[in-house]
Amino acid sequence: MSELLTADQMRAIEQAAIESGEVTGLELMERAGQGVVEAIFKEWPEYVTAPKSASILCGPGNNGGDGFVVARLLHSRGWDVEVFLYGDAENLPPDARVNYERWSELGEVGPLTEKNLRKGSFAGIYVDALFGTGLTRGLEGEIFNVVRHLSGVNGDHYQDRMVSIDAPSGLCLDSGRVLQQEPITVWPDELLVNLPKEAKERMALAGGPRALHDRFSSLTICFDSLKPGHFLAQGPDLCGKVVVKDIGISQQRCQYNGAPYDTAFVHGPKSLRRAMRPAFLRLVEPQGRSLDTRPFGGLALPLLRKYQGNHKFSHGHALILSGGSGKTGAARLAARGALRIGAGLVTLGVPPNAQQEVACQITALMLQLVGDAKTFEVVLHDERLNALCLGPGMGLERARELVPVALAAKRAVVLDADALSAFAGDPSELFDQLHERVVLTPHGGEFARLFPDIATKLAEPPTKGPAYSKVDATRDAAVRAGCVVLFKGPDTVIASPDGQCAVNAAVYDRAAPWLATAGSGDVLAGFITGLLARGIRPQQAAEAAAWLHVECARAFGPGLISEDLPEMLPQVLRTLEE
Repeated sequence: MSELLTADQMRAIEQAAIESGEVTGLELMERAGQGVVEAIFKEWPEYVTAPKSASILCGPGNNGGDGFVVARLLHSRGWDVEVFLYGDAENLPPDARVNYERWSELGEVGPLTEKNLRKGSFAGIYVDALFGTGLTRGLEGEIFNVVRHLSGVNGDHYQDRMVSIDAPSGLCLDSGRVLQQEPITVWPDELLVNLPKEAKERMALAGGPRALHDRFSSLTICFDSLKPGHFLAQGPDLCGKVVVKDIGISQQRCQYNGAPYDTAFVHGPKSLRRAMRPAFLRLVEPQGRSLDTRPFGGLALPLLRKYQGNHKFSHGHALILSGGSGKTGAARLAARGALRIGAGLVTLGVPPNAQQEVACQITALMLQLVGDAKTFEVVLHDERLNALCLGPGMGLERARELVPVALAAKRAVVLDADALSAFAGDPSELFDQLHERVVLTPHGGEFARLFPDIATKLAEPPTKGPAYSKVDATRDAAVRAGCVVLFKGPDTVIASPDGQCAVNAAVYDRAAPWLATAGSGDVLAGFITGLLARGIRPQQAAEAAAWLHVECARAFGPGLISEDLPEMLPQVLRTLEE
């Protein structure tokens, strides 16, 4: 899996590479500039034989140094290049200053102002080399106006070939959130609905997240590793297409990486070891030719294969509870998902008034009457029922009665939908019962009901970096709950109490907007339950289920309804084995 490195981690790895003597800072800067030029030519191959004009916007740090290298390399290929600097050249870091001087032998450097950009000739491409990973505070004053102008917020012609080095300026790469000196942000109603009154009043004063950016990059180039902000929050909207270029420090990174969740590195300088805590954030993705088939390694789908000599009970027995009459559809969707993903048996636990309705709808699924808590306790005497799912369509009253019984049985449990909202009045009542084999699957509104203070912190407009992120929020929620939390969204984040964390990003070429359909979350809950029944650990089950959920949607395409998702699993799994 790909690691998503924070700004501190990236800086520590670069510094370790330099301290090792294997590379100098100037060499890294040259490689970065070369990588940007290569990416430009690959994205727009017509530029290889037909040089154009370029405006390079350089910032006051090493990101600006990368920009001076790009300017020099494009100039050497016959491009008409103009360079602007934000800040004083005397204050540039040493390596950036060297490249400033190298460019100054070839061309001028003008002060970066909105006025200068407006009066300049319209360039074929603009290169944003202003701040990159080093941004720690919101933009203000002249640079705020420059970025607004370039992004088209002012109604100006949008520069549709904008190239950003590391990230569009203003974007915090640890969080995917735009930093603004005077914060202006809009938050979804589902996140705001359960926030305290005073928090809502603060948010009501806010404008829109596009106050700084309307649109921005068509191409973003980063180095060595992707960053969290490329996938979280506003990052995907602003980055356009993201390309990763190797600058020759991957071996250094691997030397100090260790196991994916190692938080006490044996090798390397202390500064690097400190920067690697907490555990690496990872991007959920298959490894190599197919998904990792070891029991608990990587994107774990080991038990989807049924080996000779096994039988249905060796592949797990999932029990999914439904609501009453007229409220059974969500549970049936979850059950179908659990069955398709490989659980040996799946039983629907229904109240008496829903027995006939469900019996008329199912074939491979089994039926069990589960009325009140006492009945549920008796049903759970069957220890072959090793994974439970509660929430989809259950109703709040039924959920409050039966969730404690499920948790007391200490089986693997997925709590979704009503099983989460039922405890909104006193989340601690739920947290006191949770254990490490539980997976919570909240969307934004449910997350705010269970973790109102964390949601408030996440909703606070960010003015300084690194900004509090969805990753931070999910990790904090997992620690408080004492179990795995899967925080849904296009940037789904999955975290365990021990710090393991991964992002399942349905963005860029993995975008699947048609997943926004009724019942898709119920199917996801079923996928997780089915994998838990197969014996996969909660963190890995949640990661694999989330990844497959998106792949099923992508395989079907527009027009998807939730019933289609389980039926696409065979095709997706066959593709992984090709």
